[in-house]
This record gives sequence, structure tokens and C-alpha cells, in this order.
Amino acid sequence: MITESQQVADNLVDVVAKISEYEQAFARPQGAVKLLAVSKTKPVSALQAAYDAGQRLFGENYVQEMVEKRQILEQLSDIEWHFIGPIQSNKTRQIAEHADWVHTIDREKVARRLSEQRPSHLDSLNVCIQINISGEESKAGIAFSELDDMVELINSLPGLTLRGLMAIPAPCSDQQAQQKVYAPLQQAFLELKEGDNMIDTLSIGMTGDMPAAIASGSTMIRIGTAIFGARDYASR
Repeated sequence: MITESQQVADNLVDVVAKISEYEQAFARPQGAVKLLAVSKTKPVSALQAAYDAGQRLFGENYVQEMVEKRQILEQLSDIEWHFIGPIQSNKTRQIAEHADWVHTIDREKVARRLSEQRPSHLDSLNVCIQINISGEESKAGIAFSELDDMVELINSLPGLTLRGLMAIPAPCSDQQAQQKVYAPLQQAFLELKEGDNMIDTLSIGMTGDMPAAIASGSTMIRIGTAIFGARDYASR
């Protein structure tokens, strides 16, 4: 019987191989796309298995879960913790104190609170601005028309370092349609990158749109189920 550790390790090999395959297919440099292992609702043992297999970037959607896992795995000091969920104003202090990255900034209030609450002894919090690229009312993220103001704001705040953009498009199974949706985001990212050498992250792509995302310039793919198996929300 295959163990959890071996299954996670095997899955990681498969995902990394697919990323490499798509990098080659779309003329991206090998290693241009980082893998963010989305570990929400998964037990610490699964994260440990992924770590033992070489994974270092982990993404969490729930603040308390991220805090608890970080505390348990505190001895693994080279793990990079990415918060990728919606941000409630009353949770910003925990995020500011325990995350290394935040991908989902889309409100001035949240940006200011994260800046004010980032402990001075920690490095700056790496942040991405979330863009609502599909125009869905139910989705978080700012409009493209708000991007310049949000960039200016974040760059004015101590304790935050703007690293790039993030988006979650509406579900779509057609790769050409996916790339069409991503096109303006890719352009915005390239323009932003021209004026700031700290901008290096385009956080787009999950299991269902990995090829389109890598073709569209993604530098960080967010993968959960393909690494850890189906999520168990009942255990939260």
C-alpha cells in the first residue's frame, strides 16, 4: 500500500514535469514558473511530505489554518508561506505577522492595515494586487482602471513590497478563451514590470488552466488537489 508521503512525492514529480513540459511548449525559460502548493484543509503530515519531497512554497486560504501550520512546522524555517484567500479586515494582523506573501490585496484599507501591522523585525511583506479579470461581481479584485492608484498606494506604504499581480478567472475549459481573458492581465504585468525591478510575479493558473496561464506569462502556478488529493472541508 502506497503511503501518504510517497503519494504526495509522486504527485509533485508529475506536476513539476507538467510545468516543465508547458514551459518548453510555450518557449518559456526552464524554471521560469514556480509551483505554489495549495495546502488548504490538508493535514500537517501532507505538508511535511511535500517538504520532504523538495517543495518549499505553500499557499493557504484560511488565516487560522496558516498560523497553526506555521507554528507546528516552525523548525522548517525555509518554508515560504503565501496567503491566497480573501482578506477580512479583522484578520490582517495575523496575516501581517505570519505570512511571507499575500496575493489578494484589493482594498486600500487592507493594504494600510497590513503595512501598519507588519512587525518591524520581519522582512517586508511581499504582496500581489488581485485583479478581477472576468468582471464577475462575486469575485474579489480591482478593475484594471484602479490599478495605477493601488500600485501608487502600496509603493508608499512601509513594510510592503509590491511583487506583481494575481487573478482568478471565471471557469472556462477552452484554452484559447482562457488566454484571451489573460491577455490584458499579461500586458498590465509587463508594463508594471518595466517601471519597477521588484515586479517579478504573475500569480495565475491552476490545474484547469495551467497551459493557458504558462502561455500567458505566469510565474507562479497554484496547485492543490493534484498534489494533495481532494480537499476535506468537513475537517476544518
